[in-house]
Formats: sequence, C-alpha cells, structure tokens
Amino acid sequence: MSGVEVGAAAPGGGAAEKRIVRPYGDTTGDGMVQVSFTLPVPHDKRAEGAAVQLANKMGIDPAMLVHAKQMGDGFTFFVVYGRVNHLVDLAAVQVVERDFPLLSAKEVNAVVKQRLRRKLSVVGACIGTDAHTVGIDAILNVKGIAGEKGLEYYRELTVTNLGAQVSVPELVEAARAAKADAVLVSQVVTQRDAHLHNTREMSAAFREAMPAGKRPLLIVGGPRFDETMTEELGVDRIFGRGTTPGEVASYLVHALITNRKAARA
Repeated sequence: MSGVEVGAAAPGGGAAEKRIVRPYGDTTGDGMVQVSFTLPVPHDKRAEGAAVQLANKMGIDPAMLVHAKQMGDGFTFFVVYGRVNHLVDLAAVQVVERDFPLLSAKEVNAVVKQRLRRKLSVVGACIGTDAHTVGIDAILNVKGIAGEKGLEYYRELTVTNLGAQVSVPELVEAARAAKADAVLVSQVVTQRDAHLHNTREMSAAFREAMPAGKRPLLIVGGPRFDETMTEELGVDRIFGRGTTPGEVASYLVHALITNRKAARA
C-alpha cells in the first residue's frame, strides 16, 4: 500500500520527475499508511485504545484499528491504518548502488580462469548462535534460489560451506585452511542487534589474525543489515534481502580481480 505524488519538475523545465513523494492508499497523495506492531498487553478494549494512542504518537492521525489478535499470554498484535503528513525527498535518500556489472556464470568462470589463473576460494557460514542457513545455502549451494544456480555451480570457484552456528575462531581457521579469497557470512537472527555484534567480532578477529594484504574479502548479508554500514562494521560489502548468487559472484570478480587489476595499472 504505497504510491507517489509528483512534487518537483526535472532540471531545465523538462518532464516532471518523482522527487517529492508521499504514501497513498485510497487516492493519490492521501498519505495513508498501514503499520503493524505488538504490545505486551492482553487483548481487550484498553489494549486497542493503547494501540490507537501509539499510532497517534507516531504521527498517524486519524488512526483506525483494523486488526487485533491475541498472541500468546499477555501479547496482542495490531494493524493500524491511517494518514500521515510526512513527505519523502527522493533526492535525499542514501543507498548503495551496484557499482559493478552483472556477469553470467560463464563470464565469471572465464575471468577467474584467464586472470586469476587458479580457483577462487570462498568460505561461507552462519556465525554465532544463528541456525538459519536458508540465506547462505541460497547463495552457495548448487541448487541456488529462484532458478539461479549457487556458487558451487561455478567451476572456477571452490566453495566451503561451514553451515550454521560457527564460532568466529572456527571461521577464521577454516578461511586460513582453505586459503579463502572471500568469506561470506549470513546473519538472520537480529534480536538485540546480534547480527551487528557478530559482524564486528568477525571483522576484528580477521584483522588480528591476518595482515592486511592477506585477509580475505569479508562479505555479510541478511534482511536487517544496512548496506551503508560497511566501514562501521569493518567489512568490504553488505548484501541485503533479494541478493542473488549471480550478484555475489559478479562482485567477487569485480573486487578481487577486475578492480584490483585496474588499481595496479
């Protein structure tokens, strides 16, 4: 439930561009949004009133409670629909744009074989207590995701999938043993920012264990990561939801071969 309202013209007086936008639900530009949340209260009239009050404090006015359901003992899930007055300036939105070309599996294999002249070694894992391997398996396993083959399918890549609940010392040691060019870490569990703590611990461990020129490329991915936090977390790249194996393979070629060769030229 979203939409746009054109609020600015293109530079030079040309056709209007979508710059200033607001949500819409029933009619264009009506500012209607739908939000869901849980409150630690049993479901009753007071709980419903609390949900509307919270929505009002969030800037939703008027707020209409459209769904409420008890979620176990002492918790209620709510869905609220209403109007907000906030606008979004698309020119001020900061995102990480893809800065490398997407290559086919054949092209990736060709670049690795011709320019690296050896197999490119990749080690992947879910670290800490994270037991959700769906993400890392989608990228690494040959079956891949949505009809796209994983990195095991690439004949010029050597893939080591350590699975779930791997400790940081185990990951560092496995990367050393495999002479990894890149380490891929998936983090799905995010309670109390576990994904951020684990990533910082991992990057610090690799910095301590290996000199700068010998460290593998550090890549993390998961649905709750902010792709702009690479420097803060001490990694080389962050991939968000919807990432495909082809994107990861193309980035590896770009970062480890193409871009590195260009930098040396």
